[in-house]
Amino acid sequence: MSRLTTSILLSSALVLGATSAHAALPAEATLYKNPQCGCCDAYARHLEELGIDVTIVDDAELSDIKQQAGVPYGLGSCHTIEIGEYWIEGHVPMDAVQALFETQPDIDGIGLAGMPMGTPGMPGPQEAPYNVYAFTDQEDTPFMTLAP
Repeated sequence: MSRLTTSILLSSALVLGATSAHAALPAEATLYKNPQCGCCDAYARHLEELGIDVTIVDDAELSDIKQQAGVPYGLGSCHTIEIGEYWIEGHVPMDAVQALFETQPDIDGIGLAGMPMGTPGMPGPQEAPYNVYAFTDQEDTPFMTLAP
């Protein structure tokens, strides 16, 4: 193999590797929520502003959805989202969602317990670090911390 051919093949591999490392967010998501929850609707609007087509389901049993998703008991929030091959639990900031799709770990999803101020859909400034967790089969591990 000539040096030119080797250089072209290496360059092509580097370009292809660089583009696959930055996986785009999926085009569609399904958000499961309580019918009365307005902050969940605001999170859906946030996703839509990013170009994601969001289907809102407000007549499903949320505890069944969370069980199906693998969300650990006690770490739930007001909504659960199915997006691509993953689940997002609660008001997870987009930095963490982007990191999930860029790294594509072998997990069920990521979550942020409760309804912290300053997250997408929740008014106010961020007052404390957001401890985003990864989960699989109702077991959680740290995923990332987002400082104020």
